[in-house]
Amino acid sequence: MHGAYADGSSWSKVVPLLQEARLRVTSVQNPLTSLADDAEAVRFALSRQDGPTVLVAHSYGGAVISEVGLAENVTGLVYVAARAPEAGEDYAALSAAYPTPPVTSGVVSSGGFKWLSQDAFLQDFANGVPRKEVLTLYAAQGLLSTAAPTTTTAAWREKPSWYAVSRSDRTIDPGLQRFMAQRMKATTVEVEAGRLSLVTHPRQIARIVLAATAA
Repeated sequence: MHGAYADGSSWSKVVPLLQEARLRVTSVQNPLTSLADDAEAVRFALSRQDGPTVLVAHSYGGAVISEVGLAENVTGLVYVAARAPEAGEDYAALSAAYPTPPVTSGVVSSGGFKWLSQDAFLQDFANGVPRKEVLTLYAAQGLLSTAAPTTTTAAWREKPSWYAVSRSDRTIDPGLQRFMAQRMKATTVEVEAGRLSLVTHPRQIARIVLAATAA
């Protein structure tokens, strides 16, 4: 599932690779209106899956799969440069212990939602993505609720987990990503990519997902 400032199309390069491996793939469209709403969208998608399911999330989506990942048919969790909070954890306080990400200066908010300015999206969120492609992603940017989401469950404590660290991420500090991956004892892979490794390195991300499905 996608995260903040994106929609399901951000997975458009990874999905075909998984389908080629004969996996049944659902790219969940998170409403981004609240953690509860996003969790409900994922639960509905899970109800439509037939058999064991691996939840895969980018960015903020990691909080969502942490919240719903204890579902009986979930066999693993894959975090792609994603949030992986502890239950009840103040994620803002956790991230404050690390360098302030450059993208922060480009966050715009109004009417209970926030989004990224075009400059921040191009330079800090989609660094490494060709400009023409970035502009398409920017046009599909999802607006994120300004309400601070707090998870009630940390599914990674009970389910096998994988984590793809983006070494050149300018939205979630790579050091914070490594901390979360180590804390959850995840099988960890480092990707030479910016925030959108699923766009710039789809085959590498697909390999991680396939490893999770085969475990």
